[in-house]
Amino acid sequence: METMGKVAIAIVVAVMVRWGWKLLNWVWLKPKKLEKWLRDEGYKGNSYKFLMGDMIELATIIKEGKSKPIPVTHDITSYALPFDHHIISKYGEKSFIWLGPRPRVYIRDPELIKEVLLRSEEFQKPHPEPFRDSLIRGLLITEGHKWIKHRRIINPAFNLQNLKMMFSAISSSCSDMIHRLELLTAEAGSSEVDVWPYIDNLAGDVISRTAFGSSYEEGKKIFRIQKEQIDLLFQMLFILYIPGRRFIPIRANRKFNENINELRSVLMGIINKRKKAIDMGEGRSDDLLGILLESNRKEIEEHGVGMSMEEVIEECKLFYFGGSETTSNLIVWTMVCLSLHRKWQVRAREEIVKVFGDKELDFEGLKNLKILTMILNEVLRLYSPVVMIIRETHKETKLGNMMIPSGVQLSLAMMHVHHDREIWGDDVNEFKPERFVEGVVNATKGKSSSSFFPFSNGPRVCIGQNLAMTEAKTAMGMILQRFSFELSPSYKHSPFPVFTLPPQFGAHLILQKI
Repeated sequence: METMGKVAIAIVVAVMVRWGWKLLNWVWLKPKKLEKWLRDEGYKGNSYKFLMGDMIELATIIKEGKSKPIPVTHDITSYALPFDHHIISKYGEKSFIWLGPRPRVYIRDPELIKEVLLRSEEFQKPHPEPFRDSLIRGLLITEGHKWIKHRRIINPAFNLQNLKMMFSAISSSCSDMIHRLELLTAEAGSSEVDVWPYIDNLAGDVISRTAFGSSYEEGKKIFRIQKEQIDLLFQMLFILYIPGRRFIPIRANRKFNENINELRSVLMGIINKRKKAIDMGEGRSDDLLGILLESNRKEIEEHGVGMSMEEVIEECKLFYFGGSETTSNLIVWTMVCLSLHRKWQVRAREEIVKVFGDKELDFEGLKNLKILTMILNEVLRLYSPVVMIIRETHKETKLGNMMIPSGVQLSLAMMHVHHDREIWGDDVNEFKPERFVEGVVNATKGKSSSSFFPFSNGPRVCIGQNLAMTEAKTAMGMILQRFSFELSPSYKHSPFPVFTLPPQFGAHLILQKI
Protein backbone atom coordinates (compact mmCIF):
# COMPACT_ATOMS: atom_id res chain seq x y z
CA MET A 1 0.00 0.00 0.00
CA GLU A 2 2.83 2.33 0.97
CA THR A 3 4.60 1.48 -2.30
CA MET A 4 1.48 2.33 -4.31
CA GLY A 5 1.25 5.68 -2.52
CA LYS A 6 4.85 6.47 -3.39
CA VAL A 7 4.24 5.54 -7.01
CA ALA A 8 1.15 7.80 -7.14
CA ILE A 9 3.13 10.70 -5.64
CA ALA A 10 5.94 10.11 -8.11
CA ILE A 11 3.47 10.17 -11.03
CA VAL A 12 1.89 13.42 -9.78
CA VAL A 13 5.34 15.01 -9.34
CA ALA A 14 6.39 13.86 -12.83
CA VAL A 15 3.23 15.30 -14.38
CA MET A 16 3.68 18.60 -12.53
CA VAL A 17 7.34 18.83 -13.59
CA ARG A 18 6.39 18.07 -17.18
CA TRP A 19 3.64 20.67 -17.32
CA GLY A 20 5.78 23.15 -15.40
CA TRP A 21 8.53 22.72 -17.97
CA LYS A 22 6.05 23.17 -20.84
CA LEU A 23 4.71 26.34 -19.23
CA LEU A 24 8.23 27.72 -18.64
CA ASN A 25 9.15 26.93 -22.23
CA TRP A 26 5.98 28.61 -23.57
CA VAL A 27 6.16 31.82 -21.53
CA TRP A 28 9.94 32.33 -21.42
CA LEU A 29 12.44 29.90 -22.96
CA LYS A 30 10.91 29.67 -26.47
CA PRO A 31 10.18 33.43 -26.76
CA LYS A 32 13.77 34.25 -25.74
CA LYS A 33 15.11 31.72 -28.26
CA LEU A 34 12.93 33.26 -31.00
CA GLU A 35 14.04 36.75 -29.98
CA LYS A 36 17.68 35.75 -30.46
CA TRP A 37 16.87 34.36 -33.91
CA LEU A 38 15.02 37.55 -34.87
CA ARG A 39 17.90 39.79 -33.84
CA ASP A 40 20.46 37.54 -35.57
CA GLU A 41 18.40 37.94 -38.78
CA GLY A 42 18.56 41.73 -38.45
CA TYR A 43 15.03 42.26 -37.09
CA LYS A 44 14.53 44.84 -34.36
CA GLY A 45 11.81 45.30 -31.77
CA ASN A 46 11.08 45.63 -28.07
CA SER A 47 12.63 43.08 -25.72
CA TYR A 48 10.25 40.31 -24.75
CA LYS A 49 8.28 41.02 -21.57
CA PHE A 50 7.13 38.01 -19.56
CA LEU A 51 3.79 36.62 -20.82
CA MET A 52 2.33 39.95 -22.02
CA GLY A 53 4.94 40.96 -24.59
CA ASP A 54 3.80 44.26 -26.18
CA MET A 55 0.09 43.80 -25.40
CA ILE A 56 -0.22 46.50 -22.72
CA GLU A 57 1.57 49.12 -24.86
CA LEU A 58 -0.41 48.02 -27.91
CA ALA A 59 -3.76 48.33 -26.10
CA THR A 60 -2.80 51.76 -24.70
CA ILE A 61 -1.71 53.20 -28.06
CA ILE A 62 -4.80 51.84 -29.83
CA LYS A 63 -7.09 53.33 -27.16
CA GLU A 64 -5.41 56.72 -27.48
CA GLY A 65 -5.30 56.58 -31.29
CA LYS A 66 -8.99 55.85 -31.83
CA SER A 67 -10.15 58.54 -29.39
CA LYS A 68 -9.92 61.41 -31.88
CA PRO A 69 -10.34 61.99 -35.63
CA ILE A 70 -7.62 63.26 -37.97
CA PRO A 71 -7.54 65.93 -40.71
CA VAL A 72 -9.06 64.72 -43.97
CA THR A 73 -6.30 62.88 -45.82
CA HIS A 74 -5.76 59.60 -47.62
CA ASP A 75 -2.43 59.16 -45.82
CA ILE A 76 -4.04 57.12 -43.04
CA THR A 77 -1.52 54.40 -42.13
CA SER A 78 -0.16 56.08 -38.99
CA TYR A 79 -3.70 56.67 -37.71
CA ALA A 80 -5.29 53.36 -38.64
CA LEU A 81 -2.33 51.29 -37.40
CA PRO A 82 -0.80 53.45 -34.65
CA PHE A 83 1.13 50.72 -32.82
CA ASP A 84 2.49 49.15 -36.00
CA HIS A 85 3.48 52.61 -37.26
CA HIS A 86 5.14 53.34 -33.90
CA ILE A 87 7.22 50.14 -34.06
CA ILE A 88 8.18 50.49 -37.74
CA SER A 89 9.10 54.17 -37.24
CA LYS A 90 11.21 53.25 -34.20
CA TYR A 91 12.95 50.12 -35.50
CA GLY A 92 12.71 50.26 -39.30
CA GLU A 93 11.08 48.00 -41.87
CA LYS A 94 12.66 44.79 -40.52
CA SER A 95 10.84 44.99 -37.21
CA PHE A 96 8.71 42.76 -35.00
CA ILE A 97 6.23 42.95 -32.12
CA TRP A 98 5.22 40.58 -29.32
CA LEU A 99 1.61 39.40 -29.07
CA GLY A 100 1.97 37.75 -25.70
CA PRO A 101 4.78 35.18 -26.09
CA ARG A 102 4.39 35.06 -29.90
CA PRO A 103 6.55 37.27 -32.12
CA ARG A 104 5.07 38.82 -35.27
CA VAL A 105 7.35 40.14 -38.02
CA TYR A 106 6.30 42.60 -40.71
CA ILE A 107 6.59 41.47 -44.35
CA ARG A 108 6.39 44.36 -46.81
CA ASP A 109 8.24 43.02 -49.85
CA PRO A 110 5.53 42.18 -52.44
CA GLU A 111 7.56 39.24 -53.79
CA LEU A 112 7.80 37.69 -50.31
CA ILE A 113 4.09 38.38 -49.75
CA LYS A 114 3.29 36.62 -53.02
CA GLU A 115 5.42 33.65 -51.96
CA VAL A 116 3.68 33.39 -48.57
CA LEU A 117 0.20 33.53 -50.10
CA LEU A 118 1.01 30.96 -52.77
CA ARG A 119 2.52 28.53 -50.25
CA SER A 120 -0.64 28.29 -48.18
CA GLU A 121 0.13 24.83 -46.78
CA GLU A 122 3.44 26.02 -45.31
CA PHE A 123 2.32 29.47 -44.17
CA GLN A 124 -0.99 28.85 -42.45
CA LYS A 125 -3.46 30.94 -40.47
CA PRO A 126 -2.36 31.33 -36.82
CA HIS A 127 -3.82 29.06 -34.18
CA PRO A 128 -7.10 30.88 -33.37
CA GLU A 129 -6.45 31.64 -29.69
CA PRO A 130 -7.64 35.27 -29.99
CA PHE A 131 -10.65 34.25 -32.04
CA ARG A 132 -11.64 30.89 -30.53
CA ASP A 133 -15.41 30.67 -30.09
CA SER A 134 -15.67 34.13 -31.62
CA LEU A 135 -16.68 35.59 -34.95
CA ILE A 136 -13.99 34.46 -37.31
CA ARG A 137 -13.97 30.74 -37.88
CA GLY A 138 -15.20 28.58 -40.71
CA LEU A 139 -13.47 28.71 -44.11
CA LEU A 140 -11.43 31.76 -43.08
CA ILE A 141 -9.25 29.88 -40.57
CA THR A 142 -9.73 26.22 -41.56
CA GLU A 143 -6.56 24.54 -42.85
CA GLY A 144 -5.37 21.44 -44.72
CA HIS A 145 -7.76 18.78 -46.02
CA LYS A 146 -10.63 20.27 -44.02
CA TRP A 147 -10.19 23.59 -45.84
CA ILE A 148 -10.09 21.83 -49.23
CA LYS A 149 -13.35 20.01 -48.43
CA HIS A 150 -15.11 23.14 -47.11
CA ARG A 151 -13.98 25.23 -50.08
CA ARG A 152 -15.25 22.54 -52.46
CA ILE A 153 -18.64 22.50 -50.73
CA ILE A 154 -18.99 26.30 -50.55
CA ASN A 155 -17.61 27.18 -54.03
CA PRO A 156 -20.93 26.59 -55.87
CA ALA A 157 -22.59 29.30 -53.77
CA PHE A 158 -20.35 31.95 -55.31
CA ASN A 159 -20.22 30.96 -58.98
CA LEU A 160 -21.43 33.36 -61.67
CA GLN A 161 -24.75 31.62 -62.24
CA ASN A 162 -25.73 31.79 -58.56
CA LEU A 163 -24.46 35.37 -58.32
CA LYS A 164 -26.91 36.25 -61.11
CA MET A 165 -29.71 34.61 -59.10
CA MET A 166 -28.77 36.67 -56.05
CA PHE A 167 -28.73 39.95 -57.97
CA SER A 168 -32.45 40.58 -57.47
CA ALA A 169 -31.97 40.28 -53.69
CA ILE A 170 -29.00 42.67 -53.82
CA SER A 171 -30.98 45.10 -55.97
CA SER A 172 -34.02 44.96 -53.64
CA SER A 173 -31.88 45.74 -50.60
CA CYS A 174 -30.21 48.68 -52.37
CA SER A 175 -33.62 50.00 -53.49
CA ASP A 176 -34.89 49.89 -49.90
CA MET A 177 -31.89 51.93 -48.73
CA ILE A 178 -32.34 54.47 -51.54
CA HIS A 179 -36.02 54.85 -50.58
CA ARG A 180 -35.08 55.62 -46.97
CA LEU A 181 -32.52 58.20 -48.09
CA GLU A 182 -35.03 59.79 -50.48
CA LEU A 183 -37.48 60.28 -47.61
CA LEU A 184 -34.80 62.33 -45.79
CA THR A 185 -34.35 64.67 -48.77
CA ALA A 186 -37.99 64.75 -49.91
CA GLU A 187 -38.96 68.07 -48.31
CA ALA A 188 -35.95 70.33 -48.90
CA GLY A 189 -34.28 68.44 -51.74
CA SER A 190 -31.10 68.11 -49.71
CA SER A 191 -30.20 66.98 -46.22
CA GLU A 192 -27.20 66.29 -44.00
CA VAL A 193 -27.13 62.53 -43.37
CA ASP A 194 -24.79 60.19 -41.57
CA VAL A 195 -24.85 57.60 -44.36
CA TRP A 196 -22.85 55.00 -42.43
CA PRO A 197 -25.79 53.42 -40.51
CA TYR A 198 -27.77 53.15 -43.76
CA ILE A 199 -24.87 51.50 -45.60
CA ASP A 200 -24.12 49.24 -42.65
CA ASN A 201 -27.76 48.16 -42.54
CA LEU A 202 -27.72 47.68 -46.32
CA ALA A 203 -24.82 45.23 -46.06
CA GLY A 204 -26.64 43.34 -43.30
CA ASP A 205 -29.81 43.27 -45.38
CA VAL A 206 -27.99 42.00 -48.47
CA ILE A 207 -26.26 39.18 -46.62
CA SER A 208 -29.51 38.28 -44.83
CA ARG A 209 -31.35 37.95 -48.13
CA THR A 210 -28.56 36.31 -50.12
CA ALA A 211 -27.58 33.95 -47.30
CA PHE A 212 -30.96 33.06 -45.80
CA GLY A 213 -33.56 34.45 -48.17
CA SER A 214 -34.79 36.66 -45.34
CA SER A 215 -35.07 40.40 -44.86
CA TYR A 216 -32.81 42.42 -42.62
CA GLU A 217 -35.60 42.54 -40.05
CA GLU A 218 -35.45 38.76 -39.75
CA GLY A 219 -31.67 38.62 -39.74
CA LYS A 220 -30.96 41.68 -37.60
CA LYS A 221 -30.56 39.63 -34.40
CA ILE A 222 -27.57 37.83 -35.90
CA PHE A 223 -26.22 41.14 -37.20
CA ARG A 224 -26.63 42.84 -33.78
CA ILE A 225 -24.86 40.03 -31.91
CA GLN A 226 -21.96 40.03 -34.39
CA LYS A 227 -21.54 43.79 -33.95
CA GLU A 228 -21.59 43.49 -30.17
CA GLN A 229 -19.00 40.70 -30.29
CA ILE A 230 -16.57 42.97 -32.18
CA ASP A 231 -16.93 45.69 -29.52
CA LEU A 232 -16.46 43.16 -26.71
CA LEU A 233 -13.31 41.73 -28.30
CA PHE A 234 -11.75 45.19 -28.34
CA GLN A 235 -12.66 45.67 -24.68
CA MET A 236 -10.78 42.41 -23.97
CA LEU A 237 -7.77 43.27 -26.12
CA PHE A 238 -5.29 43.02 -23.26
CA ILE A 239 -6.33 39.45 -22.33
CA LEU A 240 -6.78 37.95 -25.80
CA TYR A 241 -3.43 36.13 -25.73
CA ILE A 242 -3.70 34.83 -22.15
CA PRO A 243 -4.40 31.08 -21.95
CA GLY A 244 -7.91 30.33 -20.70
CA ARG A 245 -8.94 33.96 -21.21
CA ARG A 246 -12.59 32.96 -21.66
CA PHE A 247 -12.71 31.98 -17.97
CA ILE A 248 -11.48 35.36 -16.68
CA PRO A 249 -14.50 36.79 -14.78
CA ILE A 250 -14.92 40.24 -16.32
CA ARG A 251 -18.26 41.54 -17.58
CA ALA A 252 -17.16 41.74 -21.23
CA ASN A 253 -15.99 38.12 -21.15
CA ARG A 254 -19.24 36.87 -19.64
CA LYS A 255 -21.33 38.77 -22.19
CA PHE A 256 -19.12 37.53 -25.00
CA ASN A 257 -19.70 33.90 -24.00
CA GLU A 258 -23.45 34.49 -23.61
CA ASN A 259 -23.56 35.89 -27.15
CA ILE A 260 -21.75 32.84 -28.52
CA ASN A 261 -24.51 30.61 -27.18
CA GLU A 262 -27.30 32.91 -28.36
CA LEU A 263 -25.85 33.22 -31.86
CA ARG A 264 -25.44 29.46 -32.14
CA SER A 265 -29.05 28.95 -31.04
CA VAL A 266 -30.45 31.44 -33.58
CA LEU A 267 -28.44 30.00 -36.47
CA MET A 268 -29.25 26.41 -35.53
CA GLY A 269 -32.95 27.31 -35.61
CA ILE A 270 -32.65 28.81 -39.11
CA ILE A 271 -30.61 25.86 -40.43
CA ASN A 272 -32.86 23.18 -38.94
CA LYS A 273 -35.94 24.91 -40.33
CA ARG A 274 -34.39 25.00 -43.79
CA LYS A 275 -33.22 21.36 -43.63
CA LYS A 276 -36.72 20.29 -42.63
CA ALA A 277 -38.20 22.24 -45.55
CA ILE A 278 -35.71 20.65 -47.96
CA ASP A 279 -36.60 17.18 -46.68
CA MET A 280 -40.29 17.97 -47.38
CA GLY A 281 -39.43 19.24 -50.86
CA GLU A 282 -40.20 22.86 -49.99
CA GLY A 283 -36.74 24.31 -49.31
CA ARG A 284 -35.41 27.02 -51.61
CA SER A 285 -31.92 26.64 -53.03
CA ASP A 286 -31.32 30.07 -54.58
CA ASP A 287 -29.60 31.54 -51.52
CA LEU A 288 -26.24 30.79 -49.89
CA LEU A 289 -27.66 28.53 -47.18
CA GLY A 290 -29.78 26.52 -49.61
CA ILE A 291 -26.88 26.10 -52.05
CA LEU A 292 -24.53 25.21 -49.18
CA LEU A 293 -26.88 22.54 -47.80
CA GLU A 294 -27.46 21.08 -51.27
CA SER A 295 -23.72 21.03 -51.99
CA ASN A 296 -23.07 19.45 -48.59
CA ARG A 297 -25.63 16.74 -49.33
CA LYS A 298 -23.84 15.91 -52.59
CA GLU A 299 -20.48 15.85 -50.77
CA ILE A 300 -21.84 13.29 -48.29
CA GLU A 301 -23.29 11.15 -51.11
CA GLU A 302 -20.04 11.21 -53.13
CA HIS A 303 -17.38 11.14 -50.40
CA GLY A 304 -19.18 9.82 -47.33
CA VAL A 305 -18.42 12.82 -45.12
CA GLY A 306 -19.52 16.44 -45.45
CA MET A 307 -19.78 19.36 -43.04
CA SER A 308 -21.24 18.86 -39.58
CA MET A 309 -24.01 21.04 -38.14
CA GLU A 310 -21.39 22.96 -36.12
CA GLU A 311 -19.34 23.60 -39.26
CA VAL A 312 -22.40 24.81 -41.19
CA ILE A 313 -23.14 27.20 -38.30
CA GLU A 314 -19.59 28.57 -38.43
CA GLU A 315 -19.81 29.13 -42.18
CA CYS A 316 -23.13 30.97 -41.71
CA LYS A 317 -21.51 33.20 -39.08
CA LEU A 318 -18.72 33.90 -41.56
CA PHE A 319 -21.29 34.78 -44.26
CA TYR A 320 -22.51 37.56 -41.98
CA PHE A 321 -19.14 38.82 -40.84
CA GLY A 322 -17.20 38.58 -44.10
CA GLY A 323 -20.14 39.36 -46.34
CA SER A 324 -21.31 42.51 -44.61
CA GLU A 325 -18.34 44.19 -42.92
CA THR A 326 -15.98 44.37 -45.88
CA THR A 327 -18.59 45.48 -48.41
CA SER A 328 -20.10 48.19 -46.21
CA ASN A 329 -16.59 49.58 -45.64
CA LEU A 330 -15.94 49.71 -49.38
CA ILE A 331 -19.21 51.51 -50.13
CA VAL A 332 -18.91 54.13 -47.39
CA TRP A 333 -15.29 55.03 -48.23
CA THR A 334 -16.25 55.27 -51.91
CA MET A 335 -18.90 57.84 -50.98
CA VAL A 336 -16.37 59.75 -48.86
CA CYS A 337 -13.77 59.74 -51.65
CA LEU A 338 -16.31 60.85 -54.28
CA SER A 339 -17.43 63.62 -51.90
CA LEU A 340 -13.84 64.85 -51.78
CA HIS A 341 -13.15 64.38 -55.49
CA ARG A 342 -16.28 65.62 -57.18
CA LYS A 343 -14.95 65.33 -60.76
CA TRP A 344 -14.79 61.56 -60.33
CA GLN A 345 -18.31 61.58 -58.92
CA VAL A 346 -19.46 63.39 -62.08
CA ARG A 347 -17.56 60.97 -64.35
CA ALA A 348 -19.01 57.92 -62.59
CA ARG A 349 -22.55 59.33 -62.82
CA GLU A 350 -22.14 60.12 -66.52
CA GLU A 351 -21.02 56.53 -67.13
CA ILE A 352 -24.02 55.12 -65.26
CA VAL A 353 -26.39 57.31 -67.28
CA LYS A 354 -24.66 56.16 -70.47
CA VAL A 355 -25.00 52.46 -69.57
CA PHE A 356 -28.41 52.43 -67.86
CA GLY A 357 -30.04 55.80 -68.49
CA ASP A 358 -32.68 56.34 -65.82
CA LYS A 359 -33.65 52.66 -65.88
CA GLU A 360 -33.02 50.10 -63.20
CA LEU A 361 -29.58 48.53 -63.03
CA ASP A 362 -29.20 44.99 -64.36
CA PHE A 363 -26.53 42.38 -63.68
CA GLU A 364 -25.12 42.23 -67.21
CA GLY A 365 -24.73 46.00 -67.42
CA LEU A 366 -22.47 46.15 -64.35
CA LYS A 367 -19.51 44.82 -66.33
CA ASN A 368 -19.65 47.96 -68.51
CA LEU A 369 -19.01 50.29 -65.56
CA LYS A 370 -15.27 50.72 -66.20
CA ILE A 371 -14.88 54.08 -64.44
CA LEU A 372 -16.75 52.89 -61.35
CA THR A 373 -14.55 49.78 -61.25
CA MET A 374 -11.43 51.98 -61.37
CA ILE A 375 -12.83 54.07 -58.51
CA LEU A 376 -13.64 51.02 -56.39
CA ASN A 377 -10.13 49.63 -56.90
CA GLU A 378 -8.54 52.91 -55.85
CA VAL A 379 -10.74 53.00 -52.74
CA LEU A 380 -9.71 49.41 -51.99
CA ARG A 381 -6.08 50.50 -52.27
CA LEU A 382 -6.38 53.52 -50.00
CA TYR A 383 -8.97 52.12 -47.54
CA SER A 384 -8.55 48.34 -47.67
CA PRO A 385 -11.28 46.83 -45.45
CA VAL A 386 -8.70 44.30 -44.23
CA VAL A 387 -5.55 46.16 -43.16
CA MET A 388 -3.21 43.15 -42.82
CA ILE A 389 -3.11 39.40 -43.40
CA ILE A 390 -1.58 37.13 -40.76
CA ARG A 391 0.19 33.83 -41.37
CA GLU A 392 2.29 31.61 -39.10
CA THR A 393 5.03 29.00 -39.39
CA HIS A 394 4.31 25.60 -37.81
CA LYS A 395 7.74 24.19 -38.63
CA GLU A 396 11.07 25.67 -39.74
CA THR A 397 10.29 27.21 -43.13
CA LYS A 398 12.38 28.97 -45.78
CA LEU A 399 11.21 32.35 -47.03
CA GLY A 400 13.45 34.29 -49.36
CA ASN A 401 16.92 33.90 -47.87
CA MET A 402 15.63 33.27 -44.33
CA MET A 403 14.94 30.07 -42.44
CA ILE A 404 12.03 31.01 -40.14
CA PRO A 405 11.59 28.91 -36.98
CA SER A 406 8.26 27.39 -35.96
CA GLY A 407 5.89 29.67 -34.05
CA VAL A 408 6.65 33.00 -35.78
CA GLN A 409 3.73 35.06 -37.09
CA LEU A 410 4.07 37.00 -40.35
CA SER A 411 2.14 40.22 -40.85
CA LEU A 412 1.60 40.75 -44.55
CA ALA A 413 1.28 44.50 -44.20
CA MET A 414 -1.44 45.20 -46.79
CA MET A 415 -2.08 48.82 -45.83
CA HIS A 416 1.65 49.63 -45.78
CA VAL A 417 2.15 48.02 -49.21
CA HIS A 418 -0.90 49.81 -50.67
CA HIS A 419 0.56 53.11 -49.39
CA ASP A 420 4.18 52.36 -50.36
CA ARG A 421 5.75 55.29 -52.25
CA GLU A 422 8.34 53.06 -53.97
CA ILE A 423 5.59 50.91 -55.49
CA TRP A 424 2.94 53.50 -56.35
CA GLY A 425 5.00 56.68 -56.82
CA ASP A 426 5.14 60.08 -55.12
CA ASP A 427 1.37 60.49 -55.55
CA VAL A 428 0.75 57.33 -53.49
CA ASN A 429 -1.56 59.12 -51.04
CA GLU A 430 -3.59 60.86 -53.73
CA PHE A 431 -6.93 59.58 -55.00
CA LYS A 432 -6.17 58.67 -58.64
CA PRO A 433 -8.47 55.98 -60.06
CA GLU A 434 -6.73 56.35 -63.42
CA ARG A 435 -3.99 54.11 -61.99
CA PHE A 436 -6.33 51.23 -62.82
CA VAL A 437 -7.33 52.33 -66.33
CA GLU A 438 -5.49 49.32 -67.80
CA GLY A 439 -6.62 46.95 -65.07
CA VAL A 440 -5.17 45.76 -61.79
CA VAL A 441 -2.18 43.94 -63.32
CA ASN A 442 -0.81 47.10 -64.96
CA ALA A 443 -1.62 49.47 -62.10
CA THR A 444 1.78 49.05 -60.42
CA LYS A 445 3.77 49.44 -63.65
CA GLY A 446 5.08 45.90 -63.75
CA LYS A 447 5.64 45.50 -60.01
CA SER A 448 4.57 42.27 -58.28
CA SER A 449 0.92 41.23 -58.44
CA SER A 450 1.01 41.21 -54.63
CA SER A 451 1.43 44.98 -54.58
CA PHE A 452 -2.39 45.10 -54.62
CA PHE A 453 -4.23 42.35 -52.76
CA PRO A 454 -7.37 43.69 -51.03
CA PHE A 455 -9.03 40.27 -51.33
CA SER A 456 -5.81 38.38 -50.50
CA ASN A 457 -4.18 36.25 -53.21
CA GLY A 458 -3.17 32.73 -54.09
CA PRO A 459 -5.22 29.59 -53.31
CA ARG A 460 -6.97 31.30 -50.39
CA VAL A 461 -8.13 34.37 -52.28
CA CYS A 462 -11.44 35.64 -50.88
CA ILE A 463 -14.26 33.42 -52.10
CA GLY A 464 -16.81 36.25 -51.87
CA GLN A 465 -14.96 38.99 -53.78
CA ASN A 466 -17.30 38.87 -56.80
CA LEU A 467 -20.34 39.13 -54.52
CA ALA A 468 -18.74 42.10 -52.72
CA MET A 469 -17.92 43.94 -55.96
CA THR A 470 -21.39 43.25 -57.37
CA GLU A 471 -23.02 44.69 -54.26
CA ALA A 472 -20.70 47.73 -54.22
CA LYS A 473 -21.32 48.50 -57.91
CA THR A 474 -25.09 48.10 -57.52
CA ALA A 475 -25.26 50.30 -54.42
CA MET A 476 -23.03 53.04 -55.85
CA GLY A 477 -24.83 52.90 -59.20
CA MET A 478 -28.23 53.49 -57.57
CA ILE A 479 -26.87 56.19 -55.27
CA LEU A 480 -25.21 58.08 -58.14
CA GLN A 481 -28.41 57.86 -60.24
CA ARG A 482 -30.41 59.67 -57.55
CA PHE A 483 -28.05 61.83 -55.47
CA SER A 484 -25.09 64.11 -55.63
CA PHE A 485 -23.18 64.37 -52.37
CA GLU A 486 -20.39 66.22 -50.57
CA LEU A 487 -18.78 66.16 -47.14
CA SER A 488 -20.72 67.87 -44.37
CA PRO A 489 -18.86 70.42 -42.20
CA SER A 490 -19.54 68.04 -39.30
CA TYR A 491 -17.72 65.14 -41.00
CA LYS A 492 -14.91 63.64 -38.88
CA HIS A 493 -12.27 61.56 -40.65
CA SER A 494 -11.76 58.36 -38.67
CA PRO A 495 -10.71 55.25 -40.62
CA PHE A 496 -9.85 53.05 -37.64
CA PRO A 497 -9.80 49.22 -37.90
CA VAL A 498 -12.18 47.08 -35.89
CA PHE A 499 -11.26 43.90 -37.75
CA THR A 500 -12.29 45.80 -40.87
CA LEU A 501 -11.98 49.58 -41.46
CA PRO A 502 -15.22 51.45 -40.65
CA PRO A 503 -15.57 55.22 -40.09
CA GLN A 504 -15.75 55.15 -36.30
CA PHE A 505 -17.40 58.62 -36.08
CA GLY A 506 -19.76 57.97 -38.98
CA ALA A 507 -19.83 59.52 -42.46
CA HIS A 508 -21.77 62.79 -42.39
CA LEU A 509 -22.52 63.91 -45.95
CA ILE A 510 -24.87 66.41 -47.56
CA LEU A 511 -27.13 64.55 -49.99
CA GLN A 512 -28.73 66.49 -52.85
CA LYS A 513 -31.62 64.82 -54.68
CA ILE A 514 -31.07 64.80 -58.44
